[in-house]
Amino acid sequence: MKIVDIAAEDIRFPTSRTLAGSDAMHTDPDYSAAYAVVRCEGTSPPSGHGLAFTIGRGNEIVVRAIESLRALVVGRDTEELFADMGAFARTLTHDSQLRWIGPEKGAIHMATAAVVNAVWDLMAKVRGLPLWRLLVAMPPEEIVRLIDFRYLSDALTPAEALALLRDRMPDRAARERILADGGIPAYITSAGWIGYDDATVRRLCREALAAGFTRFKMKVGADAPEQDAARAHLLREEIGAERVLMMDANQRWDVGEAIDRMRPLAAFDPWWIEEPTSPDDVLGHAAIARAIAPIRVATGEMVQNRVVFKQLFQARAIDVAQIDACRLGGVNEVVAVLLLAAKFGVPVCPHAGGVGLCEYVQHLAAFDLIAVAPRLEERWVEFADHLHEHFVQPIAVERGAYRLPEAPGYGVEMRAASRREHTFPSGSVWATA
Repeated sequence: MKIVDIAAEDIRFPTSRTLAGSDAMHTDPDYSAAYAVVRCEGTSPPSGHGLAFTIGRGNEIVVRAIESLRALVVGRDTEELFADMGAFARTLTHDSQLRWIGPEKGAIHMATAAVVNAVWDLMAKVRGLPLWRLLVAMPPEEIVRLIDFRYLSDALTPAEALALLRDRMPDRAARERILADGGIPAYITSAGWIGYDDATVRRLCREALAAGFTRFKMKVGADAPEQDAARAHLLREEIGAERVLMMDANQRWDVGEAIDRMRPLAAFDPWWIEEPTSPDDVLGHAAIARAIAPIRVATGEMVQNRVVFKQLFQARAIDVAQIDACRLGGVNEVVAVLLLAAKFGVPVCPHAGGVGLCEYVQHLAAFDLIAVAPRLEERWVEFADHLHEHFVQPIAVERGAYRLPEAPGYGVEMRAASRREHTFPSGSVWATA
């Protein structure tokens, strides 16, 4: 079966109208997807679906970048790709001309993620497995072959990665049973968007508590420190002192400012502060982590590639790694970061505050918790409660935990009607805006 086309679509949801997704740096997001569909020859063949998440303007740039990758994929035999997915990913990231506009970062890398993930989705559908089961079924040697170790070998060698995966083999079945019974623990972000008024936050906290959530994240980085303190006080009133509260500054602060702003917020016992400064500032994160301990420092949703993650781990700059399914270059690079994190003993709590990201990262978290992570405790996946109705196989969250997905594929295939209605700027949702 050969790939005959990759369609690239500009899909946007007008979330800025309700301020869902708003934070201190991104005050009016329209959750969007640069959407890739890998189409194959034959009668009613499966298609592979992948996306890169953006928040509106600029989505068209990633769509064009997906189109620029088409020539590297169209005409390829699917079974040849499936036999060496590591080599396939490298054909995209190593293209001698396209890599110039990265390399391995920015719009071209996000487009790579959409395409790589779409081919993984296709492979999982052909094999009749959810992506996490496909990965778990791979021998350790095959998992290691997925990874591009260029720039990593000073921190993680193929031999070390292989040994780590083999060490986890005896516990895999027991870990899978734990997740099948109790799900993948989640924390909820939806109650804490910075643009919501107090009454909305209180209502959403109570609804989340009733749904079984015990871990909550709020946005900080308001203009005045008193505003952050007031919102933190409100959340603690609603969720109580015994539940977990995280904070997220979305890169709002300079290094010294982050340290100063977190000192009064320590009174509210935050589990972590997420993205306190620029995601590229490795040494800045390290300085913040030293200054505000025992509050943890987390980052990752905008960490552009495995090389920056490597440095964050080597510098002991973060206490929690937050991989993103489509900021990194797709499944292959995520697996590299999961193994790096395991070697350095840093827990991975995937980022999922965006359209399709919950559907994506449930698979990555399941693979990590079953096959990679040193332990299961204090590893939680972000949950945001909107836009799931647009997916063919939406996530299932019960009692504050993701249920393991069982449908074949990677989970981000959108309903045809949703894609049609939300195509920018011609879809009906935008035509009436």
